[in-house]
Amino acid sequence: MPQQETTVYRDEDADLSVLDDRTIAIVGYGNQGRAQALNLRDSGVDDVVVGNREDSSWEQAEADGFPVYGIGEAVDRADVIFLLVPDEVQPEIYRERIEPNLEAGDVLNFASGYNITYGFIDPPESVDVVMVAPRMIGETVRELYLEDDGAPALVAVDQDASGEAEDVVLGLAKGIGATRSGAIDSDFESETVTDLMTEQALFPVFVNALLTKYEVEVEAGVAPETVLMEQYLSKEMSHIFEKAATMGLVEQLSLHSQTSQYGQLRFAAEFDRGPLREFMQGRLEEIRNGRFATEWTLEQQADYPQYGRLHSQFQDAEMFRKEQETMDRFDLHED
Repeated sequence: MPQQETTVYRDEDADLSVLDDRTIAIVGYGNQGRAQALNLRDSGVDDVVVGNREDSSWEQAEADGFPVYGIGEAVDRADVIFLLVPDEVQPEIYRERIEPNLEAGDVLNFASGYNITYGFIDPPESVDVVMVAPRMIGETVRELYLEDDGAPALVAVDQDASGEAEDVVLGLAKGIGATRSGAIDSDFESETVTDLMTEQALFPVFVNALLTKYEVEVEAGVAPETVLMEQYLSKEMSHIFEKAATMGLVEQLSLHSQTSQYGQLRFAAEFDRGPLREFMQGRLEEIRNGRFATEWTLEQQADYPQYGRLHSQFQDAEMFRKEQETMDRFDLHED
């Protein structure tokens, strides 16, 4: 059965006027919160307030010219609430400060599907529940907007109490600049799955490939600094992926030597993806059945014992110790 074509919304598909006479509260003035608040204001959305605890982010929001309140008061003043605090603290903040201040007809806008997908947040039926999930970090969301471009985003409606939720979510996407490049019609579960699969299936494969290559080459007598520079410290790898994002992964091969192209294609074609597929299917199953979400919740409640052990395990690995030494030696650390 042919796959149905995905809907991608552009500027002409969205109308900012749907946000007229609505107060928007940005809950969490961090990386995403600041970028989205500034973009909304620059798009002509006038009534934007910030809800935050009293810390450096509160001071930054005030310096940027936004009215700043405690989270509960900001939500009470608002008609549209952006939940831009980290996933792991959202349920508690929602229960204590957001839910008691919601009114019928309000809009809850998430940047991640996680807490709705797993039921950690269960909004009342009287509010709209939508998602605008940029596929880039907040700094890039802002930078692209200032370049008259935009960060693509996933958009979704999980609950349409007002009958206007689709119009609102597209207005919000346009306000932060996402419809300039394209807002992809999606759903909360798909956003959650693909985000977690990148983190839990793709990244572990990539890290272990780097570790294994390092071990094989160093054991064969290649200097660790040489291996690390070739693998990623020279930034050649990041350049390759930047070109892949604008040309395509195969098409960017034209920028490499023919020796490189032949070697990459020859052994990519020969590679046995069976074990990889089995690993990724296992991760997908545990993401979908909620096992990972349950494990992560228990880890937080226990004050992160396994997280700490895992972090130390990789920090202490020989390759990553040598990585830091090499970065020091070649002055590669960010200022």
